[in-house]
Amino acid sequence: MERSYTPAVIWDRRRRVDDVKPAVPPVNSFAEVLEDAPVMALLIQTGSGVIDANDAARAFFEIDPARLPASLVEVTLEGRLVDVLAAAETYAEVNLVHHRRTVRCTLVPGPRPRQTLMFLADITELRHLATVRQEFVANLVHELKTPLTSLRLAAESLMGDPALADRKRFAARVVKEADLLTKIIDNLRQLGDIETKSMAVETTQFDLGELVRESVVRLGIDRPVNTDMPDALTITTDRPKLVQAFDNLLDNAAKFSPPGTPIDIHGEIAGSEIRLSVRDHGPGISPEHWSRVFERFYKVDRARPREAGGFGLGLAITKHLVQVLGGRIWTESARDGGQVFTIALPRNS
Repeated sequence: MERSYTPAVIWDRRRRVDDVKPAVPPVNSFAEVLEDAPVMALLIQTGSGVIDANDAARAFFEIDPARLPASLVEVTLEGRLVDVLAAAETYAEVNLVHHRRTVRCTLVPGPRPRQTLMFLADITELRHLATVRQEFVANLVHELKTPLTSLRLAAESLMGDPALADRKRFAARVVKEADLLTKIIDNLRQLGDIETKSMAVETTQFDLGELVRESVVRLGIDRPVNTDMPDALTITTDRPKLVQAFDNLLDNAAKFSPPGTPIDIHGEIAGSEIRLSVRDHGPGISPEHWSRVFERFYKVDRARPREAGGFGLGLAITKHLVQVLGGRIWTESARDGGQVFTIALPRNS
């Protein structure tokens, strides 16, 4: 006999089948969803403090999970995060005092009542790059404004039909300022070529001591130059680029040290590197400027005349050239005064 089933019977049988399915364990949304997130995440329970932290947060704040729950300030050592939590601001930018970093803080409701998720993203480098970009634009405007103003004054003077001697003087001023503008543009274009990696590298093997001697003669250094180079110190790299980088350091040493004081040049082999250092006997540079002297247009002494101190592009170009050659550059104070700039390059590029 054919059987018939009502919808109620069918539903009842399906319900009994569903009942025998294995139970799915509850999902720990914080641990399983946020553990490997690329931002720091802290789960905060009102009255209990931080009850959980993902991998990024544990690494950044050095959190021991066994010590949780604990107060937010105890976990992070940052009182400003407590202020953000108390103010219940959805978005905030916080300068961490203990960790010396800048973070973007976002607060959202947690998975359960009275819980809050605090997301933290480290934006220190972004803020640094924004500051450098703003300073670059301001410095570029400053560097261009001076020669342009001088050009305008000279042109206005020529329009007044001055005497022949004055016309020659104003015309010479126009040529000089135009050359300065051309030099700034050429340096910026070269920096752009380096940063876009459109500059080719052609390596040859040559004697480093010979390169140093040729640079000293070519630049016409008007002071004693003490050279300490090993015999037959050969290196394989792009010679013209190294010449430009070394010339910039040598010219810098001559500009920023008192007349008559010597310049010391030292070369040595250090493991797989060849190091070439240039030392002046000037007043030196304060340590807070050491990392920034290689930035574009950065000047330690802004009161120094433009003709004497350059545009603040030489060291930036030098740093980028050295990096193109696979090396590194740094500066430090000499033990008995003066400043030392050192280029370190691989012996075989």
